[in-house]
Amino acid sequence: MKLFSKIAGLGTAAGLGLFAALPAWAQDAALQAPAAAPTATVDKGDTAWMMTSTILVLMMILPGLALFYGGLSRTKNMLSVMTQVGAVACLAMLLWVMYGYSLAFGPDVANATLSNVIASFDKAFLRGVTSASQAATFTAGVEIPEYVFICFQMTFAAITVALVLGSVVERMKFSAVMVFAVVWLTIVYFPIAHMVWASSGVFFKAGALDFAGGTVVHINAGVSALVASVILGKRIGYPTERMAPHSLTMTGIGTGLLWVGWFGFNAGSALEANGSAALAMLNTFVATASAGLFWMLAERFSGHKGSALGFCSGIVAGLVAVTPAAGNSGPFGAIVLGGIASIICFLAVSVLKPKLGYDDALDAFGIHGLGGMIGAVGTGIVYSPALGGPGAADYDMGAKLIVQVEAVLTTIVWAGVGTAIAIFVAKAVTGLRVSREVELEGLDLGEHGERAYNY
Repeated sequence: MKLFSKIAGLGTAAGLGLFAALPAWAQDAALQAPAAAPTATVDKGDTAWMMTSTILVLMMILPGLALFYGGLSRTKNMLSVMTQVGAVACLAMLLWVMYGYSLAFGPDVANATLSNVIASFDKAFLRGVTSASQAATFTAGVEIPEYVFICFQMTFAAITVALVLGSVVERMKFSAVMVFAVVWLTIVYFPIAHMVWASSGVFFKAGALDFAGGTVVHINAGVSALVASVILGKRIGYPTERMAPHSLTMTGIGTGLLWVGWFGFNAGSALEANGSAALAMLNTFVATASAGLFWMLAERFSGHKGSALGFCSGIVAGLVAVTPAAGNSGPFGAIVLGGIASIICFLAVSVLKPKLGYDDALDAFGIHGLGGMIGAVGTGIVYSPALGGPGAADYDMGAKLIVQVEAVLTTIVWAGVGTAIAIFVAKAVTGLRVSREVELEGLDLGEHGERAYNY
């Protein structure tokens, strides 16, 4: 009994000692154990903002881009332009949920090299996606519903293919437009989106800066527009006949809708309602304001009056240029970027285009293509903290500029070759161009059997 009592006493004492030491031991263990990954949560505020941003981007297409492009066309082609813009946007949405989202943002393919360029078909027809699925943002542990991310990125695909049409309006068959859109989205847009924005994409891994689509949207669309217009050929009467916009009022309304919708485009690309989105919003204000005024100043310095068309063109040039820099620049860097892009785009439209003689009907290349290039390369400059950008203190501008230029050049080549393929496929299937009679009569009646105006 005494031995048992001693053993029991020692056990009790040891237990009490261990109990007393437990907090310190637990604290040491906590310090030594690896930190648990934060639990991914979905914030209703972020979700609401992203749903709103998605709808704003849709407004950029219909009615924004449709009115902007439609007003720039001639009266006899107004409805044709609006119909083409709306139809290819709808087609892009369907292709996106069928296989586009999977190719751009789906699981990697088995081949490591190929995964730099394209994803797999594993999420074709949104296989495995449910209302409980989540998509990552740029903050660890913060996610949004995957359906919302799918919808947001879907509108980017839709507006990009619609932008291409600005160069080929008034002479391309509606059926050819639709065939072109299927091929172009598949071989041009989806791979470029993956390379730049997917975590396994070659330029995402290289650290290329493209906040909201300088390469993916604007260079892609602008270069494609140039190639398509050259292959398609000039409109009858270009450039000797006057082909002025039939309604700058509609173009002005479209411009306003584009600017408002662009806040969803740029600020929405933060994927959260946070400071980065706020910076993108501010830059979308000031870069655009700068560009609108600088285009009119360029007109004055070239001996012309500051025009409404010039103001609208400058607004779009500023929006294009600030797109890749929206969350990657300080406000004053954005102002300079917008002004520079506006002047260069003005020179491209007023000097370069007449000298080279190509018929980019609505200046998709002159504004979106060149504006996107200026914005993409300029982002590597304005990202520097020395210029007010959000880059780290040890930011290496030279190295970043190399990455930016590589991404730009790759996009130019990829879009150019892919567009040529898409145009020739459309030509083989549909004949590509309307007849001379239809072009002279107008595509509204010849292609759709209706008029925009009954007078």
